[in-house]
Amino acid sequence: MPDIIRRLPGMLSSWVLPNTRSFMSSREPMLWLLSIIIGLFVSLAAVLFRELILLTQMLWLADSGDSMVSAARKAHWWVILLTPAVGGLLIGWLLHRFLPTRRTGSVADVIEARAQGGRDIDLKSGIGSAGISALSLGFGASAGREGPMVHLGAAIATAFGRFTQMPDWGQRTLLACGVASAISASFNAPIAGVLFAHEVILGHYAKRSFVPIVIASAMGTILSRLWFGEDIAFSIPDYQITSYLEFPAFALLGLTCAIVAVLFEFSLIATDYVARHVTMPLWLRPAVGGLMIGAIAIFFPEVLGVGYEATNTALKNELPLTLLFALIVAKTVATSITLASRFGGGVVSPSLYIGAMTGGAYGLIAANIFPELASSQGLYAILGMGAVAAAVIGAPISTTVMVFELTGGYTLSIALLLTVSIAVGVNQAIHGRSFFQWQLELRGLRVQDGPHRFVTRNTYVASFMTPLDDGEEDTLDPEFSDPTLRADTTLESALRTFDDGGHARLPVVDARDDTRIIGWTTQIQALRTYNNALVDMSVEEHR
Repeated sequence: MPDIIRRLPGMLSSWVLPNTRSFMSSREPMLWLLSIIIGLFVSLAAVLFRELILLTQMLWLADSGDSMVSAARKAHWWVILLTPAVGGLLIGWLLHRFLPTRRTGSVADVIEARAQGGRDIDLKSGIGSAGISALSLGFGASAGREGPMVHLGAAIATAFGRFTQMPDWGQRTLLACGVASAISASFNAPIAGVLFAHEVILGHYAKRSFVPIVIASAMGTILSRLWFGEDIAFSIPDYQITSYLEFPAFALLGLTCAIVAVLFEFSLIATDYVARHVTMPLWLRPAVGGLMIGAIAIFFPEVLGVGYEATNTALKNELPLTLLFALIVAKTVATSITLASRFGGGVVSPSLYIGAMTGGAYGLIAANIFPELASSQGLYAILGMGAVAAAVIGAPISTTVMVFELTGGYTLSIALLLTVSIAVGVNQAIHGRSFFQWQLELRGLRVQDGPHRFVTRNTYVASFMTPLDDGEEDTLDPEFSDPTLRADTTLESALRTFDDGGHARLPVVDARDDTRIIGWTTQIQALRTYNNALVDMSVEEHR
């Protein structure tokens, strides 16, 4: 026994010290510290973002609260018609003057940046994009505030990561920290912020990323709650499930929400496609779109802005069936026009809105058919809100938790999980992708195919070829019959070329002169690059 006691310090030292050295050498302490700073900075940015929306709203509705619909009903019809168009002229000028991409940033841009190593979001463009989006929403554009805030949070995090020269995995983790803080500060939903960052941005739940992301999300919530208070976004009655016999109705609601989500996504993409084929100056696009939004808002002011007031009304059983159906269509059209016209904004809040209206309408119909079994319309509105949003953004876990945190409706967990899972599954069966993934596909980026396909399609010969020495020149022999590669040839094409002809070594030629050799590469180099990239991804996802 005494011998064991004497050996215990050495045993503990041999066990603990290697882990501690690994922890310190991986720069995780710096990552934890940065997550605190990023969380606070992003939370402050979220406060300023929301205040700018309310200040802009104050200029034309004389109301700086979240009740844009109530204020709009008191305004003259011509104010509702013209203000989004006038605001659109300002938005168009700002886009042309300050954003090189001629559009505001979104969640899809952050996913793309993560896929590229977490280094491609510029802070200046992030601030400009957020400012333009805040003005857009303040002038009545029908969109959500989470997309611009996620982009700004990622831009702030990227700036810190670049300044501290974090490795690639650290850059991606910091990117997720900025996203988590943005979601938690925007929605007052810290758990959803953590899960959204993992589920949508990172695509994994590695332990060394989990801790800093949680810290950033907590910091994001603290400052936001100190400024705006601790109230949940939607104040609803205490709903209960009337009977377990309702669960088939919940499943059918999931199917209904999936169809609504698919139609909403198709509307967004189709409207954007049509807008791209209309020849029009950039500065005029938001003005024309704003005029169309104003025309819709004359009849349905509920479509203006983020739409939390209208969503809250649906959750409280205060909207008739005909209006619920009308608002599903009106919000879909208004949001599609908003984003296609280059106004800034996101799709999460509109998805929650459309889902609440869908669930509310479904609940009224169910109550008329089975009055003794059906729960209240508001309960179905909560379920619909989560189901449509989860299907659109492709994030069932974080969306489910977000609805819990937004409504306080934790007692509805079984029904919500069932409805959300069916909606997401049917959307995947019909559509095969989330809205964010669809946006990335339009840019030629398919992140949903898995890391192996992403690596082969987004790694180029230039990254692993052996260039010629300085001053050395080489040209192809006229009788050379083997295929050649270029620096911008993808790893996928290079591997296929090596395999098809059984080649071990091939020249890399100039893109402008296919007889001038600029380097050489081998099949071994290509395979080593592929294997190393997959190993690095696997290590990052499991530590």
